[in-house]
Amino acid sequence: MDFAYSPEEEAFRQEVEAFLKVELRDPEDGEDAWEVRRTFIKKLAAKGWLTLAWPEEWGGKGAGHMMQLAYNEAVAYYDAPANDIGSDRVGPTIMLYGTEEQKQRYLPPIVSGDAVWCQGFSEPEAGSDLASLQMRATEDGDEFVINGSKIWTSFAHKADAIILLARTDPDAPKHRGISYFLVDMDTPGVTVRPLVDMIGRHQFNEVFVEDVRVPRETLLGEKNRGWYIATATLDFERSGIQRVIGSMRSYDMLVAYANETKRNGRPLSANAQVRAKLADLKIEFEVGRMLSYRVAWMQSQSIVPNYEASVSKMYGSELAQRLANAGVRIMGLGGQLAPGSPWAPLLGRFEELYIASSALTVAAGTSEIQRNIIAGRGLGLPRG
Repeated sequence: MDFAYSPEEEAFRQEVEAFLKVELRDPEDGEDAWEVRRTFIKKLAAKGWLTLAWPEEWGGKGAGHMMQLAYNEAVAYYDAPANDIGSDRVGPTIMLYGTEEQKQRYLPPIVSGDAVWCQGFSEPEAGSDLASLQMRATEDGDEFVINGSKIWTSFAHKADAIILLARTDPDAPKHRGISYFLVDMDTPGVTVRPLVDMIGRHQFNEVFVEDVRVPRETLLGEKNRGWYIATATLDFERSGIQRVIGSMRSYDMLVAYANETKRNGRPLSANAQVRAKLADLKIEFEVGRMLSYRVAWMQSQSIVPNYEASVSKMYGSELAQRLANAGVRIMGLGGQLAPGSPWAPLLGRFEELYIASSALTVAAGTSEIQRNIIAGRGLGLPRG
């Protein structure tokens, strides 16, 4: 295995980094953060970076997996909104399973940065055990009538369309009888209600679907085979390097804070326990980076990662929580102050990370689910 970037890949990573330093910015007071986000994504689309690794026939640049990794690593470090669900998951899934008509309809708006997608998988009684979902889709001539609800649907209140899992054969075993639909959010019968998180952000939503009629051509892949399509979507979601590198900038800030902040006349980093904790975290970040590189390398060799993606996802999610916990402890009481407080170290970054990271081991599949995948598919262990 050779995980090193080629000179061309490293040069591209530096090009992306230089672009981010110029173009990336936080919204100013009074600005619409969503509009700032979408404007930035449109700039990425104009450069062809939003769908960098897509085939050229569908508007991509046909870049290899390692080139895509170099891009993802750069944007993750700067916490840039550089991958949306459409380019990251929906488009690749449609390319694998969609009809020619579906590709013609859905892919170009993703390439241009115009389409906003959300993911309707989890339900109030079907999260970790996703195959227990109860949303129903009943055939009625050339249409399906869908009823049920979804929860924790990120940016559903902004989305143009949703990828939706619904049960089309209630008598089949739970992993079968599920179908995968591509549904416009303005379809009559679709209602979105907000879920505000502990930080006060409105990103999550509940989506209620009541007697929603969709044409047969919104069905992606074969009827009753949606579970197997969804696993491909989930592998796309779990295999990115951003779960590790997305926290690395916070780590670098914490190291700088420990070097610059003095207590009793000595830098925090002179404390043996602080030094040991920062050293341990550095090692963990490098391990996480290698796990992410491994997934990309496998893809570059036409090897489909499965449990390897779960290893990377689980490790990155839990590492972010360990970093947040260490940061708050190193900073002391001040580390618990929220953004906006004039006394908050690093502008309250670690207080926010501490709260936000609690969801990371649930989102995109709980750590328990990832461990089950690793045990069964990776180690060949029997089910308990």
